[in-house]
Amino acid sequence: MAGSVQSAPGYNLQPSAEQVALSSNYITDFNFLNQYLPDTYEKEFERYGNRTVASFLRLVGAEMPSNSDLIKWAEQGRLHTKYTNVTSAAVTGVTTTTFTVNDTLTPGSGSIAIRVGQTVMFTNNAGGQSFKAVVTDVSTSAGTFDVAFYDATITIATSQVFTCFVYGSEFKKGSAGMVGSLESDDVFFDNKPIILKDKYAVSGSDMAQIGWVEVTTENGATGYLWYLKSEHETRLRFDDYLETAMLEAVPAAATSGAAVELGNATGTSGAGSEGVFYAVENRGNVWSGGNPNVLGDFDAVIQRLDKQGSIEENVIFVDRQFGFDIDDMLAAQNSYGAGGTSYGLFDNDEEMALNLGFTGFRRGYDFYKSDWKYLNDPTMRGGLPSGAGSGKINGLLVPAGSTSVYDQILGKNAKRPFLHVRYRASQTEDRRYKTWITGSAGGAATSSLDAMEVNFLSERAVCTLGANNFFLFQE
Repeated sequence: MAGSVQSAPGYNLQPSAEQVALSSNYITDFNFLNQYLPDTYEKEFERYGNRTVASFLRLVGAEMPSNSDLIKWAEQGRLHTKYTNVTSAAVTGVTTTTFTVNDTLTPGSGSIAIRVGQTVMFTNNAGGQSFKAVVTDVSTSAGTFDVAFYDATITIATSQVFTCFVYGSEFKKGSAGMVGSLESDDVFFDNKPIILKDKYAVSGSDMAQIGWVEVTTENGATGYLWYLKSEHETRLRFDDYLETAMLEAVPAAATSGAAVELGNATGTSGAGSEGVFYAVENRGNVWSGGNPNVLGDFDAVIQRLDKQGSIEENVIFVDRQFGFDIDDMLAAQNSYGAGGTSYGLFDNDEEMALNLGFTGFRRGYDFYKSDWKYLNDPTMRGGLPSGAGSGKINGLLVPAGSTSVYDQILGKNAKRPFLHVRYRASQTEDRRYKTWITGSAGGAATSSLDAMEVNFLSERAVCTLGANNFFLFQE
């Protein structure tokens, strides 16, 4: 009989932090007419466990300083030449003809990378026809080149589109060398840091008031002073935002409200940043329409990775449902999986807890699976509805290791993790994680304000190198 999780009691999404002191923040049930002293549990009960969501970038990335408003890097282009939109006039029984390259060429070059003497292969994009030829003449600016076919004759029908790639060259005896040379086709990317701030304030009078509830936070801070709890939770919340902002940040569109508010006076630049999700959505690979839950789906993912960097090891950070789907997919590969007699590689001892999960698998590449709390937390992305256009993300595939890029600041090639954070810093100012106290309470003596204000600030950006090797799984 099918069942379901009942809607009650559910989970509380009401914020636990308020900007003012409310009755829900303090114990007010004090009545002189009640002569009986209740039993009290002094320590808070941590009913939501560890509430922080930051951990992803610490696992897969690194942090390094930057002393500029703009971070630039170059990524390698392809080594070989291939065009996918090549056309020719309709011809019948010819030995030579002219082809036109209609692909979008590298910005700034405006010319095709084909030279006289190179040998090329053509394949009809509609299927059913392929042939090889040698290049006899090239007009780089016009994007056309002449070829002589290796077949006796070739017939090309009307409105046919071909894919063409260079596979070598051939010259006759005593001929001159190759004419022209090719320059490296690097792709340049940039990103800018954003400034994050937070603050906690408490009056000097409230600092001198002690409570009877022992408060605690995820970083181990304990005490009977309520403001200690609020200050520590502000710090934990800021720590989470340092990571989630790097995941979710987007550049502000020109003349948008955010660009006018945060950028320059005309609203044309200077606001926002490229977060991980934005970079992968625009420069990486995206799987949509439900989770891949059979080997055929993952085969499509693997075949796409073959066409990119072919990184050997990858980690898939998943939400709970995606994790279940992968476990069920792997279990289905066991011929006894349906009967439940053998699920995974272990002895089914009667005293052994049945392990219904998998940590990873190998199929072409190594894939490791890791639960991502950020995608499960109901106060963050875990509470988003499903469905097309909902923005719900079910997982992110991240290549392991590092890549070599040309660092504009260092002026040389450098090894960098595929994901890393750059924070603003110089010899006199380090903005990685700044915190300072102002006011006249709590040991501070910077102003006449009868309060303690704890300020937090960071300026940082995330660099997603080789985004073409990432995979985003979303609705």
